Amino acid sequence: MRAMTMTTSPSTPLTLTEGAARRILKVLETEPPGAMIRLSVNGGGCSGFQYDFGFDVERAPDDLVIEKNGATMLVDPVSMQFLEGSTVDFVDDLMGQAFRVVNPNATASCGCGTSFSI
Repeated sequence: MRAMTMTTSPSTPLTLTEGAARRILKVLETEPPGAMIRLSVNGGGCSGFQYDFGFDVERAPDDLVIEKNGATMLVDPVSMQFLEGSTVDFVDDLMGQAFRVVNPNATASCGCGTSFSI
């Protein structure tokens, strides 16, 4: 089975903002060639689930591949169940710099925005 590739559009199950795409490209400048950002949802955090951003050099056959302006983000199908309709942004504010997930499925989230509950 081939990895599903999607470009970001209003009908895409996960959207990357321009800011997130720019930051992904910047972060990957220091990683090995072919590296991509992977977004996962794991159990834990102060609200029950937490977002995990990491690096990967291989796409799994069932990964959802989101591309925007040359930036690539991978999401596994189990995590995608929790992320459907979400937007991934990059923010730089008084709390620091971070990727932020705006998740319409979350019923609560922690103050730092890295964990959530459904």
